[in-house]
Amino acid sequence: MKERFGWPAALFGLKCFLAATLALYISFSIGLERPYWAFVTSFIVAQPMAGAVISKAVYRVMGTLVGAVVAVAIVPPLVNAPELLTLAMAGWLAFCVFVSQLDGTPRSYMFVLAGYSACLIAFPSFETPQTIFDLASSRVQEITIGILSGSLVHAAILPGSVASMVLNRVAAILRDAERWTRDAIAIEPVEGLAAERRRLAQDVTELHQLSTHLPYDLSRRVPRVRTVRALQDQLSLLLPLGAAVDDRLQMLKAARGGDVPPEVGALIADVQHWVENPEKDLEQRSASADALIERCAALEPPARPGMEWADMMRLSLFSRLASLIAAHRDCRDLYDQMTSYSRTPVNARVGELLEGRRFREVHRDYEGARQGAFNAFVTLVVGCALWIGSGWKDGASATMLAGIFLAIYSSQDNPKAPLKGWMIGTILASLLGALYGYAIMPRLDGFVMLMAAFAPALILLGSAMASPSLAGYVMPTLLGLGSPALLAASYQNEFPTFVNGNLAQLTGIWFAAVMAGLLQPAGLQYAIRRIIRAGWRDIANRANVAGRPDVRGWINRMLDRIALLAPQLAALGADKGQLYDALRDLRTGIGIGELRALRLELPPGDSASLTRVLQGVGDYYRALDPDAPAPAQPALLHDMDRAITELSANPDPGVRRSAILALIALRRNLFADGAIYRKAAA
Repeated sequence: MKERFGWPAALFGLKCFLAATLALYISFSIGLERPYWAFVTSFIVAQPMAGAVISKAVYRVMGTLVGAVVAVAIVPPLVNAPELLTLAMAGWLAFCVFVSQLDGTPRSYMFVLAGYSACLIAFPSFETPQTIFDLASSRVQEITIGILSGSLVHAAILPGSVASMVLNRVAAILRDAERWTRDAIAIEPVEGLAAERRRLAQDVTELHQLSTHLPYDLSRRVPRVRTVRALQDQLSLLLPLGAAVDDRLQMLKAARGGDVPPEVGALIADVQHWVENPEKDLEQRSASADALIERCAALEPPARPGMEWADMMRLSLFSRLASLIAAHRDCRDLYDQMTSYSRTPVNARVGELLEGRRFREVHRDYEGARQGAFNAFVTLVVGCALWIGSGWKDGASATMLAGIFLAIYSSQDNPKAPLKGWMIGTILASLLGALYGYAIMPRLDGFVMLMAAFAPALILLGSAMASPSLAGYVMPTLLGLGSPALLAASYQNEFPTFVNGNLAQLTGIWFAAVMAGLLQPAGLQYAIRRIIRAGWRDIANRANVAGRPDVRGWINRMLDRIALLAPQLAALGADKGQLYDALRDLRTGIGIGELRALRLELPPGDSASLTRVLQGVGDYYRALDPDAPAPAQPALLHDMDRAITELSANPDPGVRRSAILALIALRRNLFADGAIYRKAAA
């Protein structure tokens, strides 16, 4: 509670109040028609971190400008054809919702804003289309003033640093990852690994979201986004590698009756100690990592024809353990690069990592985006039909708000939950607005007294915005407190307008909730199945592509899906075994990539067995049903064993080793409980 309502929250609330005061003062001074929009926008762009405020401000300005241009372009030509105008506005909103859901970063706010800004400008001008340009110009000015006021105050007064937050989060994520690896490779199983896996996947996704604000941070020392992306790539490797080492270690124990050879136990203990206590000095850390990797290589049995199953397990164990050590070393080296704030790589390995990708691949939910766009389109069309048919003047506001609400919450699996918060917040705003507008404000004289009267409520509500659990109730309350009827010059004569406006907002929220229930009844269960199916389709497609695999891109997409699945399964109370299957699918995709890379190096006549395995894996995942997933068929196991037998006899030692490692990994992922490999099985 102290962190939620302590000094940081109070400072944030005070800055929100100062930004709103500045926005209203400028708006009143230059005689803008609706100071309300400047007031509201100053709160909408508010963020504790200055970089996030500025990035959100940039996105909001761009979205508002695009929305204004579209409204001006659409309304005049179609004003005499309300059906076409309705379809055009609904189509534009649906398009913006679709694009915003595919973006997957804070930048997506810009796209959805372009959609509903056009509605905010177009709907009030349906009856007076000749004023559309003036209305659009005024709205852009009002919103821009709110953006600039909020950005100036939050960036100038004790600004929070995105860079500091990113560095703190990276340090915490590294500690969590090192603790998870220590537990994952422990000889004796450790409870709670599933929760730590979920947290690591979510941490990597959260780091990606935070890093999008780094280019806008005002600190003098800001880590490069490219370094953060490279670190994310290395963190993403830890989950599949740690899980693979855990699996091979347990197999080795089972084959030996529950213990491990002394040299293996000593190596595991030394790796655990190094992972949990890495040296601060970069050269010492690299030397220690190299020594451990050499010990792994010394314990690897050679890949030879007729290799036994136990030796294959040992080869896979020590190979994956060496890769896990290297990934942890790279994570620590990249953290040193981040804290050096230099463009010069701290060592040659970091230079290689920084030459890689700049962008992180994320899960693209095309099916969910289409559903969200369809929901917004239908809601706006049905709302317009009811509004025009009823003849209610304020029905335009209700319809507009219903479409906007579904656009804003289109990415959520249960939009009714935040809409409930808006309903409660709007009722509170109506009561608080009535108290201010018709009991307090008539006794005030001048702008200074107005803001002094608003100060307690605005500072308190602004402080509450710092709490994610309260923000859903606070924002609608703030929007109602700054009602256009209250901030108009003749507010004392606009009580009917005030009442109608609040009724229209409540009606719009209720209508949006009704349409969300009708158009998206499946909710979380449908979203979970959709994400799982997307991963399976991705695996099936990867198995049948002939080009060189993008392993890092695959890992990033799957970790993004796992991070999305975790809170959904928790909210649904579903069996966490589904999440473990997602991690298994992640490792399966990596194995497919290794087989594809190997197939490119082999002559066409030597790769037929690999092609059969890849086709079988693709067919299996393509036919899976999320509601009743079936195990892989024995025919696929036979194809894998035949490929192991053929490729383990290849004259090239490198081909033998790569084939055994990839095929054993794939075999363990799909047939964890299957019979051990025997040459005769082929």
